[in-house]
Amino acid sequence: MKYIGLVSSDWNECLAPTGPFDPVAYLYPELKKELDRIFKSYTSNEIPLSLAVSQINGILPKPFSPEQMDSYLDASFAIYNGVVEMIEMLASKNILFMINTTGAQGFFQRIIDRKLIPPAPIVASNPFIKFAGVETDPRFQYQVLETSDKASNTDSVMKKLGLTAAKVVIIGDSGGDGPHFAWGSSVGACLVGSMTKTSLTNYCRNNEVNMDRQFGIVYRENQARDLEGESRFDFRELGLWILERLT
Repeated sequence: MKYIGLVSSDWNECLAPTGPFDPVAYLYPELKKELDRIFKSYTSNEIPLSLAVSQINGILPKPFSPEQMDSYLDASFAIYNGVVEMIEMLASKNILFMINTTGAQGFFQRIIDRKLIPPAPIVASNPFIKFAGVETDPRFQYQVLETSDKASNTDSVMKKLGLTAAKVVIIGDSGGDGPHFAWGSSVGACLVGSMTKTSLTNYCRNNEVNMDRQFGIVYRENQARDLEGESRFDFRELGLWILERLT
């Protein structure tokens, strides 16, 4: 496949309303408060992702099974309006859609196997939950062990495809995407904030990074999540905008 462009996107609270640790909270609701604390700490760049994962592994009663992940998906899988259509739209124009996220490999293994999202050629994610077969699956050759890995993953795929940074779109929502955006700004990639949190806004302001587009709700300091408001946005609109930039 000769790709003409690359979209490298975060997943949680960016393309989907759910968080990376929600499967854990679903199975162990008594851990939710601690999981929320850990999530906010690393997305605000207060602690490294590796420490966040270590803390979660320390409180998990036992390793996840595929059956447990499926029970979470049956009850709680969600994706924003139009995301599936956006991914399909971009793929039809030979634009590679890369998931580049701190979410768990095992989550993506199961949603891909169950065809809950279109086929994803590359899923860079975190192995804190993973299932058999991931090591030999070429879709999972990249990992996100620290938030800074998102930038190196995008850079590697961009060069492998023979693309310039002008043909790359980066999508993120929180301060955990800040290093990815900073790298993208330095090379001239297009930067899109999706359901933009104040942690990303603050990171960009403090590091002189300018976003090219903000899609969905742009949250103010201390504004509560508005899931109903987020659901009203249609990502097909963003897909059309990306096509205009990359084709």
